[in-house]
Amino acid sequence: MHEDAEDRHPGTNLIGSIREKRVHIRTFGCTYNMGDTLKLREVLKHQQCTLVDDPRDADTVIVNTCMVIGATERKVLRQLRALRHHPLYVTGCMAVVGQETIKSACNASIIHPDEISAAYRKIGTIPVRSPGIVQVCHGCQGHCTYCITRKARGRLVSQGIEEIASEIRALAGNGAVEIQLTGQDLSAWGADIGSDFGQLLSEINSIPGKFMIRVGMMNPSTLYPVLDSIGSAFKGEKIFSLIHVPVQSGSDTVLGRMKRGYTCDKVIDLVRRFRTFIPDVSLHTDVICGYPGETEEDFVETLALLSRIQPDKVNITRFSPRPGTPASLEKDMPDRFKKERSRALRIHAEAITRQKNASLLGQEVQVVITEHPREGSSMGRTANYTGVVIPCYLEPGTVRNVRLVEDRIYYFLGELG
Repeated sequence: MHEDAEDRHPGTNLIGSIREKRVHIRTFGCTYNMGDTLKLREVLKHQQCTLVDDPRDADTVIVNTCMVIGATERKVLRQLRALRHHPLYVTGCMAVVGQETIKSACNASIIHPDEISAAYRKIGTIPVRSPGIVQVCHGCQGHCTYCITRKARGRLVSQGIEEIASEIRALAGNGAVEIQLTGQDLSAWGADIGSDFGQLLSEINSIPGKFMIRVGMMNPSTLYPVLDSIGSAFKGEKIFSLIHVPVQSGSDTVLGRMKRGYTCDKVIDLVRRFRTFIPDVSLHTDVICGYPGETEEDFVETLALLSRIQPDKVNITRFSPRPGTPASLEKDMPDRFKKERSRALRIHAEAITRQKNASLLGQEVQVVITEHPREGSSMGRTANYTGVVIPCYLEPGTVRNVRLVEDRIYYFLGELG
């Protein structure tokens, strides 16, 4: 069993030794990892390094890793093997809980993720990027049986309100239109410092500037107790009306074995109550297919839960045992059953999304331009974060009315009104 991240301390300053180099950084995983990479880029630029897009042009390569699921871990290992002839550094979750795995692929130096944050705090610069990323907390309070991230990121540690607000003000001042709040479980924010996430959002709503906040993942077990505070804060004009609440299963039996800390009835009530605050809130969720012991009845209950809560997007993951987790000791399900169920779940989820999208086609909506997915096009976001791609360049922050002309499942094509 791996010890938790907070029980280890990075005892080196490897980042400080990377100076006046040409550096290529490759990033895997979640928005939080991307936040670490943005900080790392600023530190390296401060140390007179040049960032390059092609590893063949680099003196040094840094890989920011993820091992939340087996498929991602395999991608990371393929990259490490391909890059093993370069001077190589590895950071991210694998650097904390997968060092033996790294050694099997390459001979790399390890940079603990905490070292990145420590180095970044010393230089005091803010990345210029839209969307901007603000890491408001790391770690979590849960003990989910399948999750290796808790071992990599440790117990909940919340950043202070003023520190977060200062970073948001700086990002907005640098032109960020969309600012993403990230952490392993945002609704847990503040539990360790005598506050709650709704208070943080209310403070953010009072910050002047033309920016919008996208709130990241909130677990049902930590969201439910502070739902009224968070729901009220979501009424603020600066918060996109989008919640990402991972249900993982629609079976109370499976949820119990996962140690998720809630029931399906609580999820249904949570969604119902949030929609009383924001009736048109977008709901994203996550589901794990093929957890050990999941029966056909359990799977049918998951489909039924999705039908009840009507999510706009479902992120589907086939269960993969993670080293050192309790679930890795249970008998795994054959891959063919996982594939069958994930396919059925995808079809079911997309049908829900298309049915909801059908009512929007042809409507004229207001969007704010947040980024440019490719040259000559712009991505706009509605108030509830529905994506609309417009076939022309518009400045970030521009607010326009567009007509929704084509449904692409998770975004629309739009024409200027």
